[in-house]
Amino acid sequence: MEFTFFKYQGTGNDFVIIDNREALFPKKNTELVAKICDRRFGVGADGLLLLENHASADFKMVYYNSDGNLSSMCGNGGRCISHFAKFLGIISEKTTFEAVDGMHEATVKNDWVSLKMNDVENVAVFENHIFLNTGSPHHVEMVAILQDFDVFTNGRTIRNKTYGKEGANVNFVEQNDTAIFSVRTYERGVEDETLSCGTGVTAVAVAMFETGRTSENKVILKTPGGQLQVRFEKVGSGYKNVYLEGPATQVFKGVWQ
Repeated sequence: MEFTFFKYQGTGNDFVIIDNREALFPKKNTELVAKICDRRFGVGADGLLLLENHASADFKMVYYNSDGNLSSMCGNGGRCISHFAKFLGIISEKTTFEAVDGMHEATVKNDWVSLKMNDVENVAVFENHIFLNTGSPHHVEMVAILQDFDVFTNGRTIRNKTYGKEGANVNFVEQNDTAIFSVRTYERGVEDETLSCGTGVTAVAVAMFETGRTSENKVILKTPGGQLQVRFEKVGSGYKNVYLEGPATQVFKGVWQ
């Protein structure tokens, strides 16, 4: 089948996005999704996003990991699809859309997208790591000399041995300044390190505040693919008004045949 697609990236976290408002894409064809995302035999992407009609919101976001399976919330994907909605003329600057974890709000100004994430109710602090859900499950762990750290091997081990078949994303963190942290993430579903992970840096920002490594509620996160920022409000034992902010860029348009 032939359809038009758009390639997007948000700090190196890259996606194929398809306008599926006419419901023509074969959503149950996981092999096709995996083939499109394949970097040697397809377009190449960390995931595939479908923009669909919604009864009350501006649109619905459907997200597949690069393995072809439907997945949990993708923060950078949410930012990229908001930019895409503006490109299509569905929205002007502000949007409300539904993702797998509920409703989200976003603001798009040029290539800068601010995405409101879900509230974070529970942050579990352990001796050597922190675990929390920011739309996707995340393990956060501090390491020394992050640039030399074996993210793939250690991330894969933790993802499988600690969290089993369901798995979790694994973030390794090094502190640079009072409110600046470097982050590298092993993502389940991609089963590899990605250049950036939106829900991951959101989890890291909250985890760093929760454990007292920063007292700032606006945190800069440096990933291999670029810089993101996360701001939030601590309310009781949880976090509200959590925003993931950074660039989103349309790279190219193509036709799948």
